[in-house]
Amino acid sequence: MDHVAGYSEATERPRVAQVPLSHLSIEVGHFYMNDLSNGADRIRAQFRKVAPLIPAFTAAAQAEFGPRARVSTCFLIDDYFRHDTDPGEILGRLLGAAAECGVTIDYLAREAGCFEAPSAGDRRIPLAEMVAARIVAEPPEGSNGRRPPTAESGWLCNGRRASDDEPGQAMHRLPYEPPEEFGRREHSIFLDVQMWSKQTKKVNGRAEVHTKWSCPFLASIWQLLRLGMLRYDGEPIVDPQLWRPEDGWPSQWWEMPAVVKLNPQAKPFAAYRSLSLLPQRYLGIEHAVRVILDHIDLEEEVVEQIIDRGVVEAVSVPRKVTERMSHYLLDGS
Repeated sequence: MDHVAGYSEATERPRVAQVPLSHLSIEVGHFYMNDLSNGADRIRAQFRKVAPLIPAFTAAAQAEFGPRARVSTCFLIDDYFRHDTDPGEILGRLLGAAAECGVTIDYLAREAGCFEAPSAGDRRIPLAEMVAARIVAEPPEGSNGRRPPTAESGWLCNGRRASDDEPGQAMHRLPYEPPEEFGRREHSIFLDVQMWSKQTKKVNGRAEVHTKWSCPFLASIWQLLRLGMLRYDGEPIVDPQLWRPEDGWPSQWWEMPAVVKLNPQAKPFAAYRSLSLLPQRYLGIEHAVRVILDHIDLEEEVVEQIIDRGVVEAVSVPRKVTERMSHYLLDGS
């Protein structure tokens, strides 16, 4: 009987499906929606900087993984904070500038798809809530519980916060203690990241509280999708849908899949490693992304699965997901 019970439990557990993997996923830049809606000059300027870098990094991947290394490119559209734009106009301008500058975009992804990913039928996967539930904050020693926990406040830091907001006795002021980074070397680089905020909106005459997710938090989910680290009931979160030019673009962003495949011959969207080619102004966001990812408890089965696949393909896959990410910051703004 014990054997039968154990077998039943094992078969009832959702199987963790594999996702196709490239060796390297290259993000070919990023723009705020204002950049995309205010003409093509800034878009072309950034793509001109990116164009010679893509073959250079592709050659580096081939030198490391062999001449048949799988490399794909992607671009993330900022439709979460600005969804009041015309997809056809924005994407026509973006893809036209990319083609003009010789930049091939294999996959186009929506930032709102990192908040709530479309699934089979009318179902939508609450992706941001799912990842937020896996955040494990590090409470500092001596914490008195005065500050709300991360799950309530939406704030996450990489150390112990300063003591300037701690209450002291009326006649006895406590000495100030500066913030301190966990695992610091000689000095601290302390960062406190807001992952979400709560906003009250009126819906049908009633006040409802909604969560607004921050750019660094959505960018963290974006990295996890690119690295093939997320599953829902054991299945992949996104399934890139091939776009045919004759189909045209929908009139609303939410009508698009979370990830669109633009190049029929593209290598897989997800990859063992990710590289992001970004303007320097995104440095702070990417620092925040790394702090968030270092505090997410990923599914162990998924981690082991990708490590094991790396062994088969002679690819060294670090257990720590941030060690699979790299960035190249473009000069200028």
